[in-house]
Amino acid sequence: MMVPIEVEEFLAWMVSERGRAANTVAAYRRDLTGYTEWLDERGLALDSVEPDDLIEFVDARRKAGLAPSSVARQLAAIRMLHRHLVLEGERSDDPTADLEGVKVPSGIPKPLSEAEVTALLDAVTGNDPVARRDRALLELLYGTGARISEVCGLSMGDIDFDGQLVRLFGKGSKERIVPFGRTAAAALDAWFGPGGRVDLAPVQWRHRDDAQAVFLNTRGARLTRQAAWALIKKYGKRARLDPLHALSPHVLRHSCATHMLDHGADLRVVQEMLGHASISTTQVYTKVSQERLWQVYREAHPRARMAS
Repeated sequence: MMVPIEVEEFLAWMVSERGRAANTVAAYRRDLTGYTEWLDERGLALDSVEPDDLIEFVDARRKAGLAPSSVARQLAAIRMLHRHLVLEGERSDDPTADLEGVKVPSGIPKPLSEAEVTALLDAVTGNDPVARRDRALLELLYGTGARISEVCGLSMGDIDFDGQLVRLFGKGSKERIVPFGRTAAAALDAWFGPGGRVDLAPVQWRHRDDAQAVFLNTRGARLTRQAAWALIKKYGKRARLDPLHALSPHVLRHSCATHMLDHGADLRVVQEMLGHASISTTQVYTKVSQERLWQVYREAHPRARMAS
């Protein structure tokens, strides 16, 4: 189903006026497509939606088994759409104005321990091009705390090998410069050296952008987020990591931040490194670190282990 023209105009506005990234706009499109399909099935249009209709929509999504976080994300997209319609004069009222939000349980991310990160990185064995690529990818993800989309989107000119710096483009195409350590540098050197990336490069590039991609797949195209996600899962299984971690690229990002704070990094530095717009987003890691501190204390301090 094609979305209504009002939605297309809203999505175009999100790109041109708000500078939203392609992945963000794609997520809005999916959520708003589901919303407008639901309206269409009930004979409703965007200019006739009432608050009761939106309450029914939210209830339907809950009954369909969607996670609270998914329902909350959809509702956020719907709110923005209706506010835009009011601003553009498409509607005189906003049916979402008095709508209660969806409560999402607050979950503290479970990082890998430093030993588990070492096991994950050591799970990449061999010296063939794929092993070199995977080792460089994992080292860079953990070494910089970057999002998987940021690393898969890297081009050759984004890496300063002499200064050990990488330029990352985050949400809203915001740019930041992040350092990386010697192990990531060594892994990248091996990947870009003879027997590495050059062996995966095709005779003729299918897309001009692929020729500049830092990470390639075995067909010589830019490595996708989905493929990167799958290889992290593969090495997590090979390292026999606890399945409760639900290992993902974001877990490596969580682990990087937590371990830096464990070793005394300033919270503002970690905020800048991760590209968080607000310090409150970064502060969740301080709670993780405090809980790990208490765990170590309880296990190690003799007075903490005494029976009461």
